[in-house]
Amino acid sequence: MENDFNETRTVIEDSHNSHKTAIAVLAVGLVVALAGDGYLLVRANRLNDDIAQTQSGTQTQISKLNEATTTLLEQEKQRLQDMEQQMKQEVKGVSDSASVAIRRARAEAHKQGEDLSGKLSEQQQQVATQLSQIQDTTNSKFTAVTTDVDGVKANVETVKTNVASAQSDIEKTSNDLKRAMGDMGVMSGLIATNSKDLNTLRALGERNYFEFDINKKDAPKKVGDLMLTLKKADPKHSRFTMDVLADDRHLEKKDKTINEPVQLYVSGNMQPYEIVINQVTKDHVTGYLSTPKVKLARR
Repeated sequence: MENDFNETRTVIEDSHNSHKTAIAVLAVGLVVALAGDGYLLVRANRLNDDIAQTQSGTQTQISKLNEATTTLLEQEKQRLQDMEQQMKQEVKGVSDSASVAIRRARAEAHKQGEDLSGKLSEQQQQVATQLSQIQDTTNSKFTAVTTDVDGVKANVETVKTNVASAQSDIEKTSNDLKRAMGDMGVMSGLIATNSKDLNTLRALGERNYFEFDINKKDAPKKVGDLMLTLKKADPKHSRFTMDVLADDRHLEKKDKTINEPVQLYVSGNMQPYEIVINQVTKDHVTGYLSTPKVKLARR
């Protein structure tokens, strides 16, 4: 029985070692794949540099060839003109021998012209071959880039679809939010009664929102550009009394209820600030402050 136990333990250890080996092989494969991607990226960059250098070098060769050809033709033309002028002068004193020399000179000049034309054709063919190779390489690169662009377009369409879906969810949630009359008789914006509603309001982006929780024993707490102090909390009737310091003025908001927009005007704003308390417990309240994003002075 001890042998069976040892054999079982050996099988388990071999299986454990096999898993470790497989994981090591997968890790090495991942590293090799990443290294391959880096190598392909470097190689692509080098290929782009080689194409640019080849195009520049080819253009330089063409320019040099044109200059050399023009210079050679001008020299040859000048040499022929000089030879003809010399022949004309010799003809005056020599008859048959001069004519033979002229024919030989012309034949030599014609032969040199044909040789020059052959060399020019050969060089032009070489340049045309290089340009064709460059064009093929450029077309391949363009095809690859086009494929990448198509992939990016597909990703953009996916993002658009996701954004549209998110916007639809926001609009659906916003329809469930409530509006209420504020304590100053002004119809408030949308009211959030929980964290989910508040996140929806933030996503709409119409106003600024500052969450807070205040204890009656706390010192005045800064929320946005206001200072808030809890004076009384009545959880049985879901009521509270709060002191608000704004524009160096103290305002007491007395016996307000939860989810009731407690409104006040602050200088530099045409729309009111709104304090909404969502929860009242013993000596403690939790809620948020809503402020307008655009500051416009009231008239």
